[in-house]
Amino acid sequence: MTATILRGAPVAEALLASLKSEIGKLNPKLVIVQVGDDPASQSYVRQKLKSCEAVGMRTEHRNFKAEVTLPVLMKTIEELNGDADVTGFIVQLPLPAHLQPHVPDIIKAIDPKKDVDGFCAYNIGKMFLSIDFEHLPPATPAGIIEMMKFYKISVDGKHAVIVGRSNTVGKPLAVMLLNRGATVTICHSRTKDLKLMTKQADILVAAVGRAGMITKDMVKPGAVVIDVGVSRTKDGLKGDVDFESVKDSVSAITPVPGGVGPMTVASLIRNCVTAKKRQMRD
Repeated sequence: MTATILRGAPVAEALLASLKSEIGKLNPKLVIVQVGDDPASQSYVRQKLKSCEAVGMRTEHRNFKAEVTLPVLMKTIEELNGDADVTGFIVQLPLPAHLQPHVPDIIKAIDPKKDVDGFCAYNIGKMFLSIDFEHLPPATPAGIIEMMKFYKISVDGKHAVIVGRSNTVGKPLAVMLLNRGATVTICHSRTKDLKLMTKQADILVAAVGRAGMITKDMVKPGAVVIDVGVSRTKDGLKGDVDFESVKDSVSAITPVPGGVGPMTVASLIRNCVTAKKRQMRD
């Protein structure tokens, strides 16, 4: 079986091209708040700034030293919430160790109307109602949905198994797939027989961050495999799926890098456009 390689670049390019005209008319502004100089975060921020520049979206990058205090960060969030020129903003994760325990409070402090990462309780909660209320969904799950739509991968009636229960990918993606008619199973570190679960999947999503944990014997022949995990190894960036062993037995699979990553950035930009339109109606 020859698998379709689900590359994110052409999907992201198509999505960004469709947004360019609206961006020119609406003139939204995205602010990225970064703390420290984590190499992965630096790379992600560069990708976001580059994509924004390509479509003409105004951006501002506020990069604080790793030692910044919680009060300073919270004051910045308060200022951005109150700045009418700022359409949306994100606080780049992960944060340094001393701020990690405060991530829920940091996310809670962001105005839901400007929460273009889609992480706050209000925006997550709305997703549970229906597709019509997925106004500012988390960027990575939204990117995965857009990718499957682009490659004409049907979700309705399929059994989707998600390995990973994070608030940023696993849980919201489960809701978005349910909204589209899938039967969804979520697996995690307490799952007793992971292989038994993953082999039932028509659509298998791996979102753990453990290189090569999903092997060929864990995947149903003909399944669609979406690899969200990214790990830095001595051999470079690797996904959660053992790509080389799995790719010849599935119908479609995302590579790492080059799969889901570009979609996360494009979805973030789309959220900023959506936020601007909704703010103009209020």
